[in-house]
Amino acid sequence: MKLLIVSVGHKMPDWIVTGFNEYAKRMPREAKIELLELKPEPRSSGKTTEQIMEAEAQRILAALPQHCLRIALDERGAQPTTRQLATQMQDWMREGLDVAFIIGGADGLHQSVKQGAQRLMALSALTLPHALVRVLLAEQLYRAYSLMHNHPYHRE
Repeated sequence: MKLLIVSVGHKMPDWIVTGFNEYAKRMPREAKIELLELKPEPRSSGKTTEQIMEAEAQRILAALPQHCLRIALDERGAQPTTRQLATQMQDWMREGLDVAFIIGGADGLHQSVKQGAQRLMALSALTLPHALVRVLLAEQLYRAYSLMHNHPYHRE
């Protein structure tokens, strides 16, 4: 199983890169996390927010593998507990599914990306900075994997 995080945004601050890399490197080969950064649409182009989101959506959809479970990160999505995420991860591994988590840019995800996803997921009801979401998601994937394997990282 491959866990792909597709995220609009590049040239992240060092603390974001360090945080993401810390959790990604902890994952085993059978549940590897890969990050695919997509260049955001320039804000100085004179385009409307809708046009910017649509251009970013085209990049996202072009970058996604054809045969994978697509999960769009959106504050209105389902908010699984870590235990529920671990159960889902077990199911994905058992089924041999690759999973793509999609993180939008500063304006969020275009409706076409949300509609094309099999699931909408929220890490919080709070609106989070898109750069921070990749770190939080990587940590939660590591925590869910740890929980599946009775690793002491996860405590309840």
